[in-house]
Amino acid sequence: MKILNLYAGIGGNRKLWGNEHEITAVEYNEEIAGIYSCEFPSDTVIVADAHQYLLEHYKEFDFIWSSPPCPSHSSVRKSLANKKRKDGTTFEQNKPIYPEMSLYQEIIFLDNYFDGLFVVENVKPFYKPLITPQKCGRHCLWANFPVKDIKVSDNGHFGTIKEMGKAKGFDLSKYKIKHRKDQILRNCVYPEVGLHILKESSK
Repeated sequence: MKILNLYAGIGGNRKLWGNEHEITAVEYNEEIAGIYSCEFPSDTVIVADAHQYLLEHYKEFDFIWSSPPCPSHSSVRKSLANKKRKDGTTFEQNKPIYPEMSLYQEIIFLDNYFDGLFVVENVKPFYKPLITPQKCGRHCLWANFPVKDIKVSDNGHFGTIKEMGKAKGFDLSKYKIKHRKDQILRNCVYPEVGLHILKESSK
């Protein structure tokens, strides 16, 4: 298949896909895209706005995976939004913000215009989803094929960089980057989830 992997990060969802497919990955952050390129040298990696790239290139692919930014939908963000630390300071990184509606734009767009298979992945939101998703582990999925739920351990998701790297199959110690490595790893979809969803699409 010709696969489009949007908001690719360092490729957690793609980790176990092998090299039998023709994969194009789109990642906005050049530093993170560089890690993806090193991890998956056979893929085509494009540094660009994934949301715009989808609109302009969706017809070129058989399968599209999209993982739009999730912080504005996260229940963790909402739970910390109005709380204060012991010293009286607020969790500035979790201040209330508007939910990023590109998530729903892409779901509606793909469901109505794309002839191939697609999945849009995101976190379980703090509100009732505007479009009912499927569930797979800790993920919400909007797809045009059924995906069976699987149980995936969260071990390593909130651990040290080394623990998260081991859990998700990446050793970031060899990369000198400015971006926070813990954040990069926390944003990764567990590889077994990515493989499970890809397999489900072929049934």
